[in-house]
Amino acid sequence: MAETRRRRITYCFLLPFALAAGLATSAFAQPPSIVPPVGIGAPKWADLPATEKQILAPLAPEWDSFEAQRKQKWRGIAQRYPKMAPAEQQRVQQQMTAWAQLSPEQRRTAREQYRTLKTLPPEQKKEVRQKWEQYQSLPPEKKRELAAKPAPAPGTTPLSTRAARPAGPPPPPPPTSQPTTTAPPPSAPPVK
Repeated sequence: MAETRRRRITYCFLLPFALAAGLATSAFAQPPSIVPPVGIGAPKWADLPATEKQILAPLAPEWDSFEAQRKQKWRGIAQRYPKMAPAEQQRVQQQMTAWAQLSPEQRRTAREQYRTLKTLPPEQKKEVRQKWEQYQSLPPEKKRELAAKPAPAPGTTPLSTRAARPAGPPPPPPPTSQPTTTAPPPSAPPVK
């Protein structure tokens, strides 16, 4: 049971990493020189060329609310898209659709977790990759089961707790620091 819970927490932690990392490795790996300058790269959805609209369709409902920098990033992906292999195009479309379905809070969390992943030591990065590969090999129903369970509370992710705590049983709780007072001995009633 504890192993299942640990696995579930790990997978919930890794999913946003995978989305962010997948987009970063496939779509952002190209040179940024083809991304237009800020003033040019921030058009409204209605002003985008038809080819970019077709590629960026999953982002259409929220496009006009994006900051100029985000619009530039996505337009850069759209410009590189025709040169991608069909399998990579399909993967980018799937990741873009998954990203578009995330709430703003989930996106923020994914970005933070991606930044955290980038700062991990190599051995922990390797562990995260292995866990992700294990997750990828799960049957779809197991993935849905894990996705349906609530995510771990902030600050209780497996990597952060495991990195900060040595292996073995948890340490005993600290002693209580309540003052100890001794009651005075009972006194005998006064003799009359």
